[in-house]
Amino acid sequence: MLSLEHITRRFGPVVAVDDAQFTVRPGTVHALLGENGAGKSTLMRIAFGLLTADRGEMRWNGAPVRLTSPGAALAMGIGMVHQHFTLVPAMTVAENVALGGHGRFHPVEAAARVREVAARAGLVIDPDAPVHTLGIGAQQRCEIVKALARDVQLLILDEPTAVLAPQEAAELLAWMRDFVSSGRAIVLITHKLRDALAVADDVTVLRRGQTVLTAPARETTQDALREAMVGIMVGVDELARAGSIITTARDQHTVTTERSVPAASDMVIALEHVHVADANGTARLRDVSMGVRAGEIVGIAAVEGAGQYELLRVLAGRLEPQRGHVTRPTRIGFVPEDRHRDALLLDAPLDENIALRGAGARRGRMPWRALREATGALLSLRDVRASGPRAIARELSGGNQQKLVLGRELADHPHAVIVENPSRGLDFHATAAVQRALREARDAGAAVVLYSSDLDEILLLADRVFAMCDGRLIETTGDRDAVGRAMLGAAEARL
Repeated sequence: MLSLEHITRRFGPVVAVDDAQFTVRPGTVHALLGENGAGKSTLMRIAFGLLTADRGEMRWNGAPVRLTSPGAALAMGIGMVHQHFTLVPAMTVAENVALGGHGRFHPVEAAARVREVAARAGLVIDPDAPVHTLGIGAQQRCEIVKALARDVQLLILDEPTAVLAPQEAAELLAWMRDFVSSGRAIVLITHKLRDALAVADDVTVLRRGQTVLTAPARETTQDALREAMVGIMVGVDELARAGSIITTARDQHTVTTERSVPAASDMVIALEHVHVADANGTARLRDVSMGVRAGEIVGIAAVEGAGQYELLRVLAGRLEPQRGHVTRPTRIGFVPEDRHRDALLLDAPLDENIALRGAGARRGRMPWRALREATGALLSLRDVRASGPRAIARELSGGNQQKLVLGRELADHPHAVIVENPSRGLDFHATAAVQRALREARDAGAAVVLYSSDLDEILLLADRVFAMCDGRLIETTGDRDAVGRAMLGAAEARL
């Protein structure tokens, strides 16, 4: 169906894609793997017409083509759902889906089209909902419906399960198999090797812009894929070894830890009977009480929309409840899920992004020389790959952006750290670095609250685990099945 031959793309002196080869067969899911910065998204943006190749040829159903825009790709039958979504927040779902169409816009017909496409695909979405009111998972469904509404034959999905709960991810993977059963195809860009091997027919690995492996998925293993991605053999327990103190009994889905948090540890954050309602009066947090001690990681497990968004922002001091009492420390680090929207000034230099820490609290002249020196030291400490403190944030890969944000929030040794999906879209090396930094913060005495849509990450890191459902918080065990049942309890009651 799609063939990319000898593709090369440079950005100034940087060769992002170097003589890459990639072929997609009809009726298949093709997983595209590689570390952050390996060239995966660049190659697929060329296939989608967002970028043009400096050299090489693209063929669609055997015929040479040269795409100059995403509109041309959509007209030909290629759609793409980006890791960082391209929706207009102020518009409704139906309006976003209709964008790029032709003729007069009819709201009723547009909403009906969304319902039709969503129902056919088995995706739940409200066509009249403004996008800015949707969670990340619902925004992703909107992007998929937007592509499907154009009757695409090849759908490119960039890290589609990065922000989904385990049940949602399983449903999406099952939907992929159904989508390709009629002869269409999917390119799945992912860092989750388990997802790739579970759903893909073929796998391709890029390393430093070059194609280093293409094989049927059934003929390869996670170890072989890791070795191809980094050029060295990487053991399956590398992430656990990064902290060296947690072991996972993978078959039993339980976690044991060599640490224990003393009951006498200082309580750093406390919520007492907290209630939060949204602008429509809908309760998002219902009588929530919890405490987080110094020197522990508390994990929050939840399906989308269960109230974790509001809970984390109450803990971080970004949202005040309508009722209840909150006790917070003076220094809190906060790493939000969407680093592009909520954590970085993408077109500003790194030292100016570091200066955002404590913005609004400092007085007097900005000490720019000291800030640049501090930024340089942070880049070295957190292994952020950048040309220097004056590099532009947008130029960094996703993993380096995340390490920068986390390093900034940990720089003044906060009493508490609130993190939201900290390893979203990161490869396993960047994930290991982020997880190691969270353990180090905990061991230095910080109270850490972690929400992750990856339940395995919560079970790997957390000393205690809470599940959220329908705005309520339930403390649970480290047993995977027990946490999963607690996450779904209220959802099942509503059906």
